[in-house]
This record gives sequence, structure tokens and C-alpha cells, in this order.
Amino acid sequence: MSSSTSTVTRSKGLSWRTLQAMKGSTFALPFVGGFIFFVFIPIGIALVESLYAEKKSGLGLGKATRSFVGFDNIAQALQDTTFWTGLGRVAVYAIIVVPLTQGLSMLMALLIDAASRKTANRFRVLLLLPYMTPGIVSTIIWIYLYSPATSPFKGLGVNFFDSNMVWVSMGQMAIWAGLGFNMLIQYGSLQSIPGEIIEAARLDGASELRIAWSIKIPYMISAVSLTTMFNIIGVLQLFNEPYFFRSISPQTITKDFTPAMQIYNEAFQAGNLNYATALSLVLAVILGLASACVYAIQNKVDK
Repeated sequence: MSSSTSTVTRSKGLSWRTLQAMKGSTFALPFVGGFIFFVFIPIGIALVESLYAEKKSGLGLGKATRSFVGFDNIAQALQDTTFWTGLGRVAVYAIIVVPLTQGLSMLMALLIDAASRKTANRFRVLLLLPYMTPGIVSTIIWIYLYSPATSPFKGLGVNFFDSNMVWVSMGQMAIWAGLGFNMLIQYGSLQSIPGEIIEAARLDGASELRIAWSIKIPYMISAVSLTTMFNIIGVLQLFNEPYFFRSISPQTITKDFTPAMQIYNEAFQAGNLNYATALSLVLAVILGLASACVYAIQNKVDK
């Protein structure tokens, strides 16, 4: 650093380390800008919209008037039994689907890690194909496979759209779609294990099963917590699968079967955008609390 630059820096009261930190922080500007534009501002708009309501005079054919109602929409959302019933459905669904997805993902990651590099690369690509398929496309494909007229499983005599099977059908679709992504994140955590630790364990006579249980799985905890959070967020926003299943089995799947379906119905079918926004905010808070619980459990495990 030249003497002139040092003089300017000292005159402004900024040290060299502070200047370097300021330069480094500029790399975060695109992310910060995207966060503000696509997350912070929409949340602010949602909060404002939830404070208003639109009402039509007469039989609903008159001109809509917009009025300030404060937190009435939020209060109504908190007391909406339909919303909480739908949330209860997806909560039970999550209790079953999320552990199954995580368990199978961990097993796949451990098996691929134990395989040769060439074999691992092939299986990683195959397991990632369902994740790379758009959710709507994969849902339509599975509905076609489940259809009694075209299903290759029709010889089993199982009606996949029956009220007793619809959750199983949707759960299988969710596990199939999320397995590859979770496996890839967890497999990446295994690559961070120092090779000398594994080698030392083998020299001490540890079996591969013992190495997986005592060394590899503990290294996967952070990755498992991350993918668990993603899975919980995805399950609580369950929409694609029940929405398309409704077209085939409307007597089983109602228009407000899940919270996301109720929000969609309120916003685009009933035209009650303000109340739909309030429901979205309540669901967002629940998602935040669920994520916080996952991290709290992870911190206790790490300790």
C-alpha cells in the first residue's frame, strides 16, 4: 500500500482490514438485492393487504369498496377451523413422509459413498432425474400410472385414488421426487470427511457398518437437518399433488384439503385476496417456527 493511500485511509478513520471487508461485502449485494426485492418487499405488501378488506354492496353485484379492518383478517385466519384441519392433515402426512424420505436418502448416500466412483456417478444421475422433472409434469405422469385404465399396476387390484389410498399415492410421489436432491446434499457432506479418519478406523479393525454408524452418519447431521427443513417446508405447502388428484377424486379431496389449496381457492376462486394473504402470513409464521424447531434440535444433537 502506497503512502498516499495510507494517508487517505487514516484521514477517513478506516483501517485496511475495514476497507477489505467493505470490498468483500460487495459480493453479497446481488443476494441482498434479490432478498429485498423478492422476499422483503412482498412480505411488506402482504402485511398491508391483510389489513384491508373489499366488500360489495347489495347482492355482490355493486362496486367493491376497500376498507381498513386492521388485524381482523389475521384473527379470522387464526380461528378458521378449515385451515387448521387442513394443516393437521399435512402435519400427519409430514410425520410419515419426511422421516421416510430422510431415511432412504441417507441409505442411498451411504451406499453410493461406499461404491466405486464410476458407479456412484451413474447412480447419482439416475436418482437426480425425478428431482429435475418439474413437479406438475411428474404429478401428471404418476396420475397416468395410477389411472385404472392405463396403470401398469392394475393387475394388483388397487384403486390408488380411493380415500384410503390417496395419501399413500401422494406420499410415494413426494418421496420419489425428493429422494435424489436429499441424497445429493447428504452425499456431499460425506465427501468432507478426512480420508485419514476412515483409514485409521479400518486399520483399527472397524467394519464398514461401524464406520458408517460412528463416523459417517455424525458428519451427515447438518446436511440431514437442512434437507429436513426443506422437506417440512415443502410438505406444509403441499399443493400440486392434491390439486391434480382432486380432478379425479373430488369426493375425497376437497377444495380446501390443504392450507395451500385453501389459500389458492380464497384468492383465485372466491376472489377474497385480502383474506388469502392473511392465511399466507399465518402459514409463513408456522413454517418459520417449524424451521426454528429443526435447528434447535440440531444444536442439541451437536452439543
